[in-house]
Order: sequence, then structure tokens, then C-alpha cells
Amino acid sequence: MSARKLDPNGDALVAEVAGYLERGEEPPQAALRSAARYLLFVLEGVAPGRSVEVRVVPVAAVQCVEGPRHTRGTPPNVVETDPVTWFRLATGRLGWDGAVGSGAVRASGARADLSAYLPLTRMSTKEIN
Repeated sequence: MSARKLDPNGDALVAEVAGYLERGEEPPQAALRSAARYLLFVLEGVAPGRSVEVRVVPVAAVQCVEGPRHTRGTPPNVVETDPVTWFRLATGRLGWDGAVGSGAVRASGARADLSAYLPLTRMSTKEIN
């Protein structure tokens, strides 16, 4: 389980950003960054471990998923994307295969497939709070 304390306003931030995206509007950058960071920390709690590094550039990065721990240099299992794509993946508005296939997500390494953990659900956030 994650040692981080989740933002108590995380669900509200996710709802705010979702509203903007559903209206076809660009969400405020501060809200998007905070919601993306919150969802990364939820993933870290749902899939504890250190075998995969998930990078949402320029927001944050977490290590997650059980398996061999990475300690130096470039991790062997890396997932990298932007905040909007991560938000859409984490909330079920975008599928893993489509995101990887389009190049919106770059995933390398045998353990870099996060489809088993996505989308994150409201239950996920409540379980790790």
C-alpha cells in the first residue's frame, strides 16, 4: 500500500477535470496536474511494488506493480504519457490498447502493461485512503 496520503479533494478534482473534458473544453492546468497526480498515487496504492515506473510528464512519476525491484539507471519497465491521456486511461475514458497503439502511451518492458489495473475506480480510491 502507498505510504502517501491521498489528497482529500482528489475525487472532486477528478470530477472537475472530467466535466471539462466531457464538454470538449481544456481543463485548467493546475486542476489537471493535481487530478493526474492523485490518480497516479491511487495506482501506486492499488498496484504496490517497484517493478514499473509510470511517468506522467511533467506531473509526477511513481513506481508500482509487484516484481523485481528496480534500483539504478533506466528502469526496465516504463510507461510514459501526458496528463490528459493518463487521466483518460485512469478514469476509463480511453482503453490501454488504443492508447499504446496510437502512441499516446509509450510502454516498454515485459511488465509495462497496466491494463489489469485500469481503469481505476472510485472503490480503488476509497480502499487506499
